[in-house]
Amino acid sequence: MAERNGQDCGCSKNPAYQDPQDAALPKSTMELIKGRAALVIVDPQNDFLSEKGVAWGVVGESVREHNVVENIERLLKAAKAASLTVVISPHFYYPADHAWQFEGALEKVMHSINMFDRKGPTDLTGFEGSGADFMERYKPYLYDGKTIIASPHKLYGPEQNDVGLQLRKQRIDQVILAGMSSNLCVESHMRELMEQGFEVAVVRDATAGAKLPDGDGYLASLINFRMIANALWTTEETVQRMGQVAG
Repeated sequence: MAERNGQDCGCSKNPAYQDPQDAALPKSTMELIKGRAALVIVDPQNDFLSEKGVAWGVVGESVREHNVVENIERLLKAAKAASLTVVISPHFYYPADHAWQFEGALEKVMHSINMFDRKGPTDLTGFEGSGADFMERYKPYLYDGKTIIASPHKLYGPEQNDVGLQLRKQRIDQVILAGMSSNLCVESHMRELMEQGFEVAVVRDATAGAKLPDGDGYLASLINFRMIANALWTTEETVQRMGQVAG
């Protein structure tokens, strides 16, 4: 399995993302337990992951660097093979959401570029293939009649949707977390799920962040993943671990 240090971690070769050789933080002891673990994928949608998506100009470099599109599919495939619960936490905006009277910086950006826009909560007109739609390559896993597609989150965390409820109803207390984007929705999901008492492993090369003059979103989240998550794994390590609890 991947080592949590330097060039052996199996992740990006960018020196800024490598784990320190003399890490001060203790090593993770998290082990997946059969029947208690689920894969949670945040925002596996075109606007983030497709070259035609409205956010590709700022996240595309990071998505490619970490091979995120392919790694998310590897996680979905492995989770299905292992009969793990899979939960999708999507991000949708409806016309009423554009009437908000105040917004944070990234909310302003998302609304201005019509990111994740849908006609309405009960209206799927134009949804197929849109930026809000799921990546086409993921649909066989998402539409298999078993995957739980939660109600949409509206900002970054799962406080406003039913991800926590769905996990509890499956008697899940361990979460493998991946998706987009690293320092926004993924980090917020990690924090909230941990506050709710879940054990959370973040998959470091199945997420990516925006690169802006204002900062590198992935780097910002990586530091917090190290300090807060119960575990920080690569896709390769996660697939191996899921295989060990299959059945």
